[in-house]
Amino acid sequence: MCEQAGGEMQVQTEHLKSLNRVVREQKPFPKGCLIVVGTPIGNLEDFSPRAIEALRQADFVAAEDTRVTLKLLNHFGIHKPLISYYEHNKREKGEQICARMEAGETCALVSDAGMPAISDPGELLVAQCAERGIPVTVAPGPSAVITALAVSGLPTGRFAFEGFLSVNKKSRREHLEEIRGEKRTMVFYEAPHKLPATLRDLLETLGDRRIALVRELTKIHEEVIRTTLQKAAERFSCEAPRGEFVLVVEGAQEAAEKEITLEEAVKLASRYREEGLSLSDAAKKAASETGFKKGELYRLLAR
Repeated sequence: MCEQAGGEMQVQTEHLKSLNRVVREQKPFPKGCLIVVGTPIGNLEDFSPRAIEALRQADFVAAEDTRVTLKLLNHFGIHKPLISYYEHNKREKGEQICARMEAGETCALVSDAGMPAISDPGELLVAQCAERGIPVTVAPGPSAVITALAVSGLPTGRFAFEGFLSVNKKSRREHLEEIRGEKRTMVFYEAPHKLPATLRDLLETLGDRRIALVRELTKIHEEVIRTTLQKAAERFSCEAPRGEFVLVVEGAQEAAEKEITLEEAVKLASRYREEGLSLSDAAKKAASETGFKKGELYRLLAR
């Protein structure tokens, strides 16, 4: 048994070495560019060899929380200067980062977890690079949006990423009203302490729909709760949520067409008569809109 485990570890080690050789033999990242680097959302084994190489080749790393990123770099034996880049300093630091790239340095942009620039301050840095003609490339990685959607059990062909709902009451209400009729599956991020209120607001605005609550993705306590908004709101009104959540909510369903009666079809044809159509034209138009036969409507209308 031990021999088998040792053999498997040897195979994995050789495979990793092979991947690293392939990555190192590829064209290096250009100097003076921004590399958007996707980082693990939980399990460090999800970090790709190419993403690791991007950090190795960068001259410095722009990080949302330098303490979190330092742990990641240390785990992979990478030593690079870190610059703090987050929501409240992003414009000022963005200018500094762009100036360094224009001087020929390469910057790797990372978030605490997942793809930078997706519901993340890195969105502005990428836009600043685009405005100044600074090359931007990417070493893609894990994304909580796509990962949660994939395991939700809800339709994935079309979806809308809605990010975090605002804590501002007016903005939150406007956001919820905008998506009331959204037919695509919707994906939200939410912090545990805000989850109960968010579930109540979603239920009140959207009605009772299917929802998948996905928490602690790729971590030891990963969980997918497939339920309804009503049941989820009830559960977390008395149970303290733990971990970061991704909410995948069913889109609005097409309203079922009301079945029209023969009497209602005749009334419709009669109204068209009052509007000036001939008996034949009124019956024909009402028939095309209701599915009843023109002759039947004509006969009843002519009485």
